[in-house]
This record gives sequence, C-alpha cells and structure tokens, in this order.
Amino acid sequence: MAQRLHTTTTGTRGPRIAFLHGLFGQGKNWTQIAKALAGDYRPTLIDLPNHGQSPWSDEFSYRAMVLAVANELRAIDPDEPWIVLGHSMGGKVAMLLALEHPELVQRLIVVDMSPVDYGGLTSFNDYVEGMLALDLDQVASRADADRLATAWVPEAGTRAFLLQNLRRTDDGWRWQVNLDLLGRSLQLLGGWPTDVDAAPFEGPTLWVAGGDSNYVRPDYAKVMRELFPRVRLVTIKGVGHWPHSQAPEVFLSTIRPFLG
Repeated sequence: MAQRLHTTTTGTRGPRIAFLHGLFGQGKNWTQIAKALAGDYRPTLIDLPNHGQSPWSDEFSYRAMVLAVANELRAIDPDEPWIVLGHSMGGKVAMLLALEHPELVQRLIVVDMSPVDYGGLTSFNDYVEGMLALDLDQVASRADADRLATAWVPEAGTRAFLLQNLRRTDDGWRWQVNLDLLGRSLQLLGGWPTDVDAAPFEGPTLWVAGGDSNYVRPDYAKVMRELFPRVRLVTIKGVGHWPHSQAPEVFLSTIRPFLG
C-alpha cells in the first residue's frame, strides 16, 4: 500500500476543501485561510510529496503527485467530491487532478499558475544551491540559520519561507524537504505534461492572479479556457506570486463568493 501523505483537517461540517501548496511550501502555509473558512467548510491542508512531513520519492513527476493526492482524497472521504485549491506548483497538481480525476473535484481554484511550460524554474537555482550549501553543523538555532542564509536570500520574507523547511532532530538541524530531488527537477517543475489526453474539466474554475506576478499572462488564457471552459479570472492588484499571504483578507473576499 502506498504511503499516506501528511494532512491536517479542520472544521466539522460543510464542503471539503483541499489546499495544495507551492514549491518548498507545506500545507501549514494555508493555516490562516483555512481557519477563516473552517466554520463553513472542512479544509484539509496537504503536504505534497517530498515536502513537509510527507514521504519522499526517487523521481519527480506531476502525475505521481496527482496520483498521491487522488489516493489521499479518496482515503479521507471516498464519497464526497472536493473543492481543490492549488497555488504555484500545487496549482499545476490541482489542474491535472481535475483533468484526470474529475470525479474527485467539484470546483477548482488555481492561484497564480497556468497550464504551460515556463521553461524551468531557473530563478530557484540560487535558493537550492544556497540551501544545500548551508553548513548545518554550524546551526545551533533558527536564528543562526537565518543569519547564515542572509548571504544568499537577503529578503527576510523569502528567507523565512525557505527556512521553514529546517527541522531540529536528535542529530542536529536537517532539511525536511527533498532538496536533492527537487533541485535536479527544476526543469520538470516548471513544465507541464505534454501528453494530457483528458477531456476538459467542466466544473467551475476560479483563476486567481497576482497583479505584480508574471505567472498568469494574457497569452496563457487560450489554453486555460480550452482545458477549463468555465474559468473566471480575477487579478488581485498590488501583490505578487503569493496573494493569499500578501493580502489574505482580499484573497478571502475573492474566493468566498466562488465557494458558494
């Protein structure tokens, strides 16, 4: 039997919502949004494979991630379809899940991501190299890690996001994310499967873009509408690639009407 993904579910009633995070993220990144919705919905925060407390794999593929998520959703609730919300890498997982397992998805929310090949995620190379080069034997506290990482990630918010992947063990500090695999898979992570042979997803789809981000562009709209004909695009001004953390109240007011 395949290993289960690590999940956290809150709320006791209402439709189920699965949250899928982006590269180097964890399910807990969605805690603030999930807590705001827990009175009317049942949010489940998922650590995707090779992230957080979920199992590692030897190879990366979006299809393997989709299968792991599909199995997890069925294990949690085999009878009820889900609202699935995915950001960035998790947005690609969410889109492919809706296309290849439409019986699991009643509504889809894609946050700042498009079903296209971005030509690799070269902007993440420096992050991976810096994380791999961090001398964990010199880390006695999270403050030490933050100080050492300043050399390759000067921006405090990005640094905190990456360093959330550090965990203290009996043998010292270790990376919880599968850095070796993800680092050599950046080309695949930036891509999109070329052999998608599924019918378009006919469920309602909300496409949320950050106004200052470049992951959702007008020339991507054609392929998005071909795959998700009931899509509606909403752009949140003044935010970048993480609209749910940069403007959480605006983000909530954007998705609530769509949730129903």
